[in-house]
Amino acid sequence: MFGVIDLPTYLAGLVLIVLLPGPNSLYVLSVAARRGVRAGYTAAAGVWCGDTVLMTLSAAGVASLLQANALLFGIVKYAGAGYLTWLAVGMLRAAWGMWRTRRERRAEDAPVAVPVTAEERPYRRALVISLFNPKAILFFVAFFVQFVDPGYAYPALSFVVLGAFAQLASFLYLSALIFSGTRLAAAFQRRKRLSAGATSAVGLLFLGFAVKLSLASA
Repeated sequence: MFGVIDLPTYLAGLVLIVLLPGPNSLYVLSVAARRGVRAGYTAAAGVWCGDTVLMTLSAAGVASLLQANALLFGIVKYAGAGYLTWLAVGMLRAAWGMWRTRRERRAEDAPVAVPVTAEERPYRRALVISLFNPKAILFFVAFFVQFVDPGYAYPALSFVVLGAFAQLASFLYLSALIFSGTRLAAAFQRRKRLSAGATSAVGLLFLGFAVKLSLASA
């Protein structure tokens, strides 16, 4: 079908890969838990747009450029690691503030989703996290090419089909995270200690992703 071979194997591998936690999915979950479904999908849209750009660049041969140009790979890699570190520091600072104020009496009104503010901009943050990950481009090429018929006349179309399945899997997975996150939101709003602990954990995970990305090689 459109130059795609062994589709069942591709779908099985895709499910396993999508289920692996990454900075994008963790950020979407964090936004949904703190701000609700709408903000969660706003962040998810940034992930999908970023992945679409990376898939397009992969199909256009940018992966070969990154592999051949160590300097370019290093610039993108360290820029991405720096941005993840900045996000992690912000989360840890927010968590520290929660720990300091956890004894304050919570509001009597029923908890509601906090509206998205101009300061956070979930879409832009999620988009930047996606784009500043050169390993993602290399992954898309290395994984996709295994399921493209080398004799097919239009390999770009094969990449489009594989990318469409990947985006569908991402949509289903992030949707599950978003609705799970909103269920956690009420608990986070009631319990400052739980919210602070979860925010601290996500911040530390982001630091781990930053270190892993900075040590990655082309």
